[in-house]
Order: sequence, then C-alpha cells, then structure tokens
Amino acid sequence: MNIRVCPAVVVLSQNSVTVGRKITNVLAGAKLYGLVNRTHDVDISFTNFGETLRELFAAGTPIIGICAAGILIRTIAPLLTDKGQEPPVLAVAEDGSAVVPLLGGLSGVNDLARQVGSALNIQPAITTTGDIRFHTALLSPPAGYHLANPEHGKKFIADLLAGGKVKLQGIAPWLSESNLPIDENGELIIQITENLGNSDPNCLVYHPGKIAIALTSPEPDTITQIHQILAASNLAPAAVAGIFAPLQLANNSQLHSIATTLGVPTRFLPTNELTELVLAATGADSRIVSSPFSQIAVAISTQIINPDTIGQPQGKLAIIGTGPGASQWMSPQVKEILAAATDLVGYKTYINLIGHLADGKRVYESDNRVEAERAYQALDLAASGKYVAVVSSGDPGIYAMAAAVFEVLEQYHKPEWQTIDIQVAPGISAMQAAAATIGAPLGHDFCVISLSDILKPWEIIAQRITAAATSDFVIAFYNPVSKERTWQLAAAKKILMEHRKPDTPVVLGRNLGRKGEEVKVTTLKELEPALADMRTVIIIGSSHTRQIQQDHNIWVYTSRRYNSQE
Repeated sequence: MNIRVCPAVVVLSQNSVTVGRKITNVLAGAKLYGLVNRTHDVDISFTNFGETLRELFAAGTPIIGICAAGILIRTIAPLLTDKGQEPPVLAVAEDGSAVVPLLGGLSGVNDLARQVGSALNIQPAITTTGDIRFHTALLSPPAGYHLANPEHGKKFIADLLAGGKVKLQGIAPWLSESNLPIDENGELIIQITENLGNSDPNCLVYHPGKIAIALTSPEPDTITQIHQILAASNLAPAAVAGIFAPLQLANNSQLHSIATTLGVPTRFLPTNELTELVLAATGADSRIVSSPFSQIAVAISTQIINPDTIGQPQGKLAIIGTGPGASQWMSPQVKEILAAATDLVGYKTYINLIGHLADGKRVYESDNRVEAERAYQALDLAASGKYVAVVSSGDPGIYAMAAAVFEVLEQYHKPEWQTIDIQVAPGISAMQAAAATIGAPLGHDFCVISLSDILKPWEIIAQRITAAATSDFVIAFYNPVSKERTWQLAAAKKILMEHRKPDTPVVLGRNLGRKGEEVKVTTLKELEPALADMRTVIIIGSSHTRQIQQDHNIWVYTSRRYNSQE
C-alpha cells in the first residue's frame, strides 16, 4: 500500500464516533475529525465540512468519511484532476456495515479499505476489476517497491484484462503469489530491478528498495555526488531504501535535505565507519558499489531493506501545552503531536487531561514538583530515537515545562541530547482562559507574576509586585496559594492596596476548562487567600479596568484608551 500520510477519519454526528474510534485504533497516526457542536471526544473539531474535506484532499491526506458516499463525491468533485495524485477516499456506513473505496486507486485505497474492513469485521466493497481478478494492485505496490512508469499502467492492465500473459523478470513474492497470468513466453513484461529499467509500454518496472547509502560528512554537493554514483552503476534512485549515518549527525540539516530529496527515511547508528554503516543496512552478503567519494558508501542488499528495523530515527521532543484542559481549547498542532508521539512524559493530572489521546502510548507519570527529573527523563528518551511529548497544562512556556527542559539541556551538556529535534507547541494559558471567560481584563498592558517563592526569593517577588502596581499594569498572579503557602497572597494584597483603589476589579479563575470550573469577580479589598488555591489564576485590574453589567452577565475589561485628562 502506497500510503505515506496518516488518514483523517471524518464524522458528522456523535453516532459515528464509536465506529470512527474503531478505525483510528488500527490505523497508526489516524485522527478523528468531528463537526463542532455535534460531536465530542474527537481529535480535531471543524465547523465547515466542505472546506475541511477539500483542504484535507488538497494536502494529500487519505480521507475516511463515515457518511454517505454521495456527499464525499460531491464535496471533492471540483478538485478531481489527476488520478495519479489523488489520495485515498472511502466511505463507511454510520453503523460500520459497509466500506466503499471511492478514489485513490493509485495510492492504495483498496488496501486501506481492507484495513478498515478488518477493523469493522466486514468485507470492503472493492470494485476495481484488476484488483478483484488478479488479487493484486499493480498500480499501488506494497511498501518496499516503487512503480517507475505508472503512465504505462492503464494500457498494461487493459491488455491483461483482455487476456494478455505476463513474463516476470526478477523476484517479488507479492506478484508471483498473485493470480496474475504468469507465462515465461508472455508478451507483457514485469521487471523487478534496482537498475534503470525498460521504457517499453508493454513493460512495468518496479524498483525494490534494496540500496542503502551511508554518509559520514554531508556537504552541499553530496546529493549530486550520490546521483553520480548511482548513474555510473546504472542504479535507479527510486531503489534507495534509506540514508544511514552516525548518530551525532542526527541534527544535521544537510543530511535531512538529502533524504528529503531522495524521498527516503534517515536512520542513525553509533558508529562513524562507512563500511559498518552500510553493511548494517544491507547485510554481510551485500554488494558494495564503487564510490569515488570518501564520505559516501553505497551497497545493494539481497533483500528488501526495512529501515525501521535498522538503527534509530532522529529523536524528537515536543513540549506541548494542552490549554486549561477542555478538548476544544487544545490546538490542532498539539493534537497532531500527541497522535504522532510514541512516549508521553508529564505530571499525572496533566496526562489525564488528554484522555484518549494517550491511548497506545508509553506513559511516564511523575509528581508535580520534579520538573528537572521529568525533563531529564524526556531528553534521554528522545535521544534513544523516541518521539516524546512532554505534557503541560496551559502554555508550556509560561511557568511550565519548556523552561525546565532547556534548563536541564544547558546544565548537563550530554552529547546525545544535541541530536534531538526539539519543538515547543503553545497552548492557551490560564490567564487567557480566565480573561476570555469574563471579558477582556487583559485588554491593555499587563504583566504576569508567580507568587511561588520556591524557585525565587520573596524579596524579588515583592519588588516586582511593587513595580507593576506603581506602573499601573494589570497583573495576573500564578501559583497564588498552596496548602503550605498562604501568606504570599495576603502580602501581595497589602502591597497592591498601597497603589490601587479598594474597589479595583479582581478576577479569580479556578479549574478552567475542567470539571468544577469557576470564575468569580470580586474587589481588591475583598480578596482573601481562602478564595484561591494552586489551580486558581488571579487577575488584578488596573486603574482602567471596568466592571459592567449586561442583563445577567458581569463583564470585566480594561480599556485600551488612556485620556490625557486621566
């Protein structure tokens, strides 16, 4: 099956979610898309079915619509141009009783339909004549094979269906074990070769992924040199299975550019020896190809190479923010990372916030106060080739795990950590969520201060509160109160009362986006430690913060306008 992108399973009602989950559970990386206000517990929510479907199709994403086939066809019809480029599209009945491939015969839709049918315990309604008669899809070869001349496929299959015989040149079990009319004297030819093949329209050429390329010091002209080596030996670039390199090069951008140009994965091993690298991929009985370049080795294996079984990929570490907790406040980027990650690291409460997105992952939970240990563990896991997501609530860069990871990265200087691909994916912060719930208290200049004195002395906190108060900033307080720490909020209030009016609006947001969510509006005078805990963010208004009434709603906002008379 020639599918390289994770499928999108699209549902329009909550009745379809159960069937959708059965499908995503068997398709690695598949995401469940659900219509807003009609579905919940989905991976990605959308508001416009047509726009979403067309965007997915244009991006080459396989689409599994749990809906009527007609609505899928009519929605995508304006985009249908080149069937050689279209991704798989199939329709599934709401109750899971039917699976119908619609588009993408050249990109593996029938194989995808069989996978979906297996998940639902039904036979897919495959209608492709060649696939039914010959029990194989010639235009959509399995992983490890590349069809070099798909432009000849239509005529070739038509000739087969008209009674033509096939002469098989080379070894490919998926073809020899099919129902193809194989005949040594056949007028049609199928070649399986790593060499540049026949251009005759009566011949289909498949390149098996048997070539491995090892690199030790990639340079800007390395891709040109690789093509020179392949051309000199009459080898097809499409037969290259992967790039293999020393582990310390895992973060090398030129190396990844070469792999992208060739359309192959990169794998890394703990050796700098070219011969060891290439033989690790191809085996001791492989054939070494002559190379005039000291940093490039090429070898041809006797078997199809599966790069996933050799060395390790580049490790990835994503520090993600779930937002306050509600699924609809989690960004699509974060959901995509969680779908792709192999390992999750985080405080147990935050891991629980992501619900089913943790299914099938290796989960490493820890106490909330061991950020450095958690960061160290995540970096080590990523260095071993895992795709690790460090889970934070809110935004990971605001009093959360992003800073902890970079602190540990700088402190220990472990060489293997330098190979990791690191990214930070933002989330909606608690102060943003609280502000949005009550109006716009952060509508003008504001600052954020943590009242926790665990990592910084109270003297510094007091200085910052004083400076923010005298500057008339709106102030968002994080970590205002804990079981062991209650006096800091009272001390902060005392400082603020010296610079703010007693009736200054104060917003307290607790458990935002989670069970027990509560948002209160009070005044600075009435603010007491008993009103808050560690799950509360407090927003102290400035002199321009107003509280207004709209029917039964109370809104708090900070005016953007500063009049000269004030």
